[in-house]
Amino acid sequence: MQARTCAALILSTLFNEKKNLSVVMPVYLARLGDKRDRALAQELSYGVMRWYFKLDVLLAHMLERPVKHKDNDIKALLLIGLYQFQHTRIPVHAVVSGTVDACQELRKPWAKGLVNAILRRYQNESEHILEKIDGEPTVRFSHPSWFLELLQKDYPRQWQAIVEANNQKAPMYLRINPLKTTLDTYLRALDEAGIHATPTGTDSPQAIKLERPVDVDRLPFFSEGHVSVQDLAAQFAPKIMDLIAGQRVLDACAAPGGKLAHLQESEPGLAELVAIESEPHRFERLQETVDRLGLKVILKLADARDVGAWWDSIPFDRILLDAPCSATGVVRRHPDIKYLRQPDDIVAICRLQRELLAALWPLLRSGGKLLYVTCSILSRENDQQIAGFLENHGNASVIDIKANWGHNTGYGRQILPGESDMDGFYYACLQKI
Repeated sequence: MQARTCAALILSTLFNEKKNLSVVMPVYLARLGDKRDRALAQELSYGVMRWYFKLDVLLAHMLERPVKHKDNDIKALLLIGLYQFQHTRIPVHAVVSGTVDACQELRKPWAKGLVNAILRRYQNESEHILEKIDGEPTVRFSHPSWFLELLQKDYPRQWQAIVEANNQKAPMYLRINPLKTTLDTYLRALDEAGIHATPTGTDSPQAIKLERPVDVDRLPFFSEGHVSVQDLAAQFAPKIMDLIAGQRVLDACAAPGGKLAHLQESEPGLAELVAIESEPHRFERLQETVDRLGLKVILKLADARDVGAWWDSIPFDRILLDAPCSATGVVRRHPDIKYLRQPDDIVAICRLQRELLAALWPLLRSGGKLLYVTCSILSRENDQQIAGFLENHGNASVIDIKANWGHNTGYGRQILPGESDMDGFYYACLQKI
């Protein structure tokens, strides 16, 4: 199987089954033996989803009739061809021949003529077609209209910078494990492995930014737990939570385990660290993280809202609620979010966030702190969520987070995508009084 065929299968599965790239991609990449083919298939899959809303309209303008649903693999292949022309340096002849040849591997030789005709037409008419469609905001910014409307409402001055950042490739950050190595030692190990990297500074003393992303199997001592992959914006929780030895701490939505690990690495003297995850497949990923890093934690497969099913009635000193969210702050890292997320999803997500906050608050001891975190940039999931919670809980107060990153919103701090080359994240810290 060639890389374009693999990418077409990945994308058609996403279209048909509405599954995330991160779920679908590993299944198909495993069928490719060559690393360069795997890299190309990944680039094509992520690239098409990053620019899907532009590529889809472009393709529709060149087709006489829409591709049938049962032939979504051919539609994916056509999008892959257009993406190669617009965003890669692959020679024209290789784009055309390789994309056309993939029809045979997809067992649809009848589509060769269609694919060849569309790609040749793009070569001859692209300037005219692009000029015709680029006036539509959905096309120009490659975002769904509902998403653009929400961004324009929440960020009337910054929305365009946000969508431009969303369409960039995300950098790769690491977090060293101070229980097993030091920053200088690991930087030397990276250098010896031919991986160029720089520390990020005092705000995140354990963070390293790679010059360019690499596969985790290239990272020195990754399997031994010396380092984890985690965006810089996700590395601020332990400092805000003010961890102290002897505390009992809860991570209420713990998978895949990055922040959980960071809590223990930052304060190994915690009396107890409890981690909850409700989804079985995500719990498996959480278990893998715990095993790789050798964490001493209590894992529970449960719905954090169903307190009676897992809580032992002993209050917690600190609670981390890394709440399920729209993930609108990490679109540059997961561009399929723009395609998969729907407006109605936001309503259900906000309801779940409210239920989690209400269920977990009674578990916090007097004087304890709850840190609410999302990788969303939507006000209704962040400031509005905290404001509503405070209205209904007179024994809660907001702790001002003093930091050099993000924006003070009045209730928490919001990082916007691309700011200081970070993902979009929100933090709000509540104290029980």
